[in-house]
Amino acid sequence: MKKRCLVLTGGGDCPGLNAVIRAIVKRADKEPDWEIIGSIDAYNGILNDPMEYKILDNKAIAGIHVKGGTILGTTNKGGPFNWPIETELGEWKTVDRSDELLERFDELNVKAVISIGGDGSQSISQKLYEKGCNIIGIPKTIDNDLSSTDYTFGFQTAVEIATEALDKLVTTAESHHRIMILEVMGRDAGWIALHTAIAGGAEVCLIPEIAYDVDKIKKSIEERTDKRGGFANIVIAEGTHPQKGKIVAQSTTEIGYENIRLGGVGFELAEQLKKTGMKSDIRTTILGHIQRGGIPIAYDRILATRFGVKALEMVLDGDFGKMVAYKHPDIIGVTLQEAIASYNYIDLESNLIKTARGIGISFGD
Repeated sequence: MKKRCLVLTGGGDCPGLNAVIRAIVKRADKEPDWEIIGSIDAYNGILNDPMEYKILDNKAIAGIHVKGGTILGTTNKGGPFNWPIETELGEWKTVDRSDELLERFDELNVKAVISIGGDGSQSISQKLYEKGCNIIGIPKTIDNDLSSTDYTFGFQTAVEIATEALDKLVTTAESHHRIMILEVMGRDAGWIALHTAIAGGAEVCLIPEIAYDVDKIKKSIEERTDKRGGFANIVIAEGTHPQKGKIVAQSTTEIGYENIRLGGVGFELAEQLKKTGMKSDIRTTILGHIQRGGIPIAYDRILATRFGVKALEMVLDGDFGKMVAYKHPDIIGVTLQEAIASYNYIDLESNLIKTARGIGISFGD
């Protein structure tokens, strides 16, 4: 009986997930003793009754590297340590089903697990490893917020999508002499916003790492509009906040979803600018989940493929309890503990920040 390696995609979707799955399967095809199976909707597929999983062979993964999303489905709700159940009284609580998950792995002859996900998914990976699970993590997030890898796949595609949107907003801003605000994703890190602002030529870039002063933003915009024809473009990350204010977020009643829901800071900024007396027309665009979708660019397909091959080879070597990481120019393994130890905020002394300031981008500080 062949040994099985279980693959799953957890957390939010992002471009490149299918390229990883394809790479794992194609590399495993060279190993006659191994078979790859995929769990549907992260760990849910194994914990559901009946279990939901699929055999991943060359036929199943043919051509999927060019497709966005994931053929396995994904979820950012619940998980084996916090499985939501409804009580007889109609209330919801969470239970720990991790021991049951490991028992089902044994039932399926799963000898290794490859978990493709962000910081939340890899925190689960670490807990399962501590319980004896042979697990490897692969970093996935458009937010690029895992500090142990130079880049995560999906990020560059998200930046490309956001930059294309900003390019389009520039033309309408110029035509109508308006101030255009583009709100992008990123949660508590400003990587997407910063890269987009530099690539798209924004006048202002607002990121969570720098609390902004709306009066300084107004000054930067007025200098621009007075000198160069009356329009300007602002890129703002969803987790940004003013120096005297809070993050714009909403709680959620979704069962099993723990994160606050960010979004709307672009509209908040527009109102703040109007209150300063700014007379220019202001329009806000929230890009939202468009950043997660569509065809992954070549960079992310290549990085995802490198991650997938490396992960399967770590399985073959028995090098568990680690996450695949990109440390230019190499693909390496770092411990899961290291992978989730710290959040990848933008270093305010970094060359990228200095580059942005050097070309005149204001951070509202």
